[in-house]
Amino acid sequence: MALGVARTQPRFEGPRCLLGDRLKGIYRFLADFGGRLFGDDYFADMYMESRRGRPTVPARVLATVMILQAHEGLSDQEAVDRIGCDLRWQAAAGVHSGYEAFHPTVLVGMRNRLRASKRPRRLFEDTKKVAAEAGVMGRRARVLDSTPLYDAVATQDTVTQLRSAIRKLLMLLAGTNLGAKVRLAVRRDDDYQSVGKPPCDWDDPAAREELVDALVGDVKLAVEVLGGEKLDPAVAEMACLLAELAGQDVEEGDDGIFRIAKRVAKDRIISTVDTEARHGRKSHDRRFDGYRTHICVDPDSELIDEVAVRAANVADHDAVDDLLAPVAGAEDKPIVFGDSAYADGQTLSRLEGQGFDVMARVPAAHARDGRYSKDDFSIDLDAATVTCPAGEVAEIRWHTDGGGIAGFGPACSSCPLAERCTTNRSGRTISIHPHEQILQDHKAAQQTAEWQQAYTGTRPKVERKIGHFVSRLWGGRKARTRGKDRVATDVDTRAAAINWNRLDVLGVHWNGAAWAAAGP
Repeated sequence: MALGVARTQPRFEGPRCLLGDRLKGIYRFLADFGGRLFGDDYFADMYMESRRGRPTVPARVLATVMILQAHEGLSDQEAVDRIGCDLRWQAAAGVHSGYEAFHPTVLVGMRNRLRASKRPRRLFEDTKKVAAEAGVMGRRARVLDSTPLYDAVATQDTVTQLRSAIRKLLMLLAGTNLGAKVRLAVRRDDDYQSVGKPPCDWDDPAAREELVDALVGDVKLAVEVLGGEKLDPAVAEMACLLAELAGQDVEEGDDGIFRIAKRVAKDRIISTVDTEARHGRKSHDRRFDGYRTHICVDPDSELIDEVAVRAANVADHDAVDDLLAPVAGAEDKPIVFGDSAYADGQTLSRLEGQGFDVMARVPAAHARDGRYSKDDFSIDLDAATVTCPAGEVAEIRWHTDGGGIAGFGPACSSCPLAERCTTNRSGRTISIHPHEQILQDHKAAQQTAEWQQAYTGTRPKVERKIGHFVSRLWGGRKARTRGKDRVATDVDTRAAAINWNRLDVLGVHWNGAAWAAAGP
């Protein structure tokens, strides 16, 4: 069994000695403490059941290259080139200046093994362990936010997706009797060997409709052949994908012809190459494709406490539980800061029920053309009444879900403020949210100077950290790989690199017995 062992024999021409005080930041931190952080057995658990043993590359070198690759936003080949010729990288990895780099596929295999291990997020989690031991990770507050992470594939249209899925199915079944049955069943004059769109007069609407209908027909025939057969997991997954693709973008007309639907499916698959990527929106006018990186930051130390990757169409508040998992069980829970994406009634109610004090800006109500908004009405939940700006009072009619509605009806017809309030002939109505009391309490609190000072002094720190996170294209702003799990591995490594760099800024060091922070 070939075991990689770090050799740290002192040499005059060692990169650490050559660079001296010129070595700064994360490079200096890893050069000085990398041997303690990444011992020879750091990845040993990933090879316990392997008959081929461990790679001959020392664990410290592999871990350092992965972290610095994420730090600089490099491809595997670029990272390997760096360790072979960049003195900063060589100093950080603890190798000599004549180090001969390994093949870039070693990094691919390492990430695959890391994901399959019992501790797949160790590169990131170990930054928090060091921070906790040094006493620099604060407990006062946590700040949440998200940022787009663009996917590494091209978004495909309906025709390309349908044909690509059939082509992939035939490739999976190549050389099998079942594959021959599917090949005989499909009717289009297409060998499904080439990539891309099939030939078509795209300027002719009738030709486009005929192509879509024929592709959907081939999908239905292929799925019918596979029905009832014992399928391999990969084939079964592709069959499910075929059925989903045929149902998300097309609909059958009264004439029995399938056409592209004039709508966008809620959870539309955007590519057969990366079936987990989705359409998303950063704002009403800004759309993107891929994933979201959700970040939780400790504002005191400005260290990343947690990261999570979700599809682009997943709302920010749906990732809250993952982000707050490290502090959810704490006796003294930190204050949670967030923008309006975390200020819906259900999220506020759930977090406060778990013991968190949430400071998220509940957005003000708006009305068209400058008319009175809901915020201009006085809501008394104890008395179950709503008072309008003109002083009229309406009773709240409660719904079974805890919400309700208050209608002013005929009173609006003779009200002198009606033109500034509503254009509805039936009069103005006010909807009561199931969590109306929580929303009203938060709106009142955020008007105070104390709340505003705490919010404006803390909340922007996550924006700065996101700026650090996306400062590099690959692994930060844009995914290098395909699939949520692989993207999440890169995001964890990127977060680890940012944290190691921050720990160096905070003066964290090994004092001979434990990790400690710099003195005052």
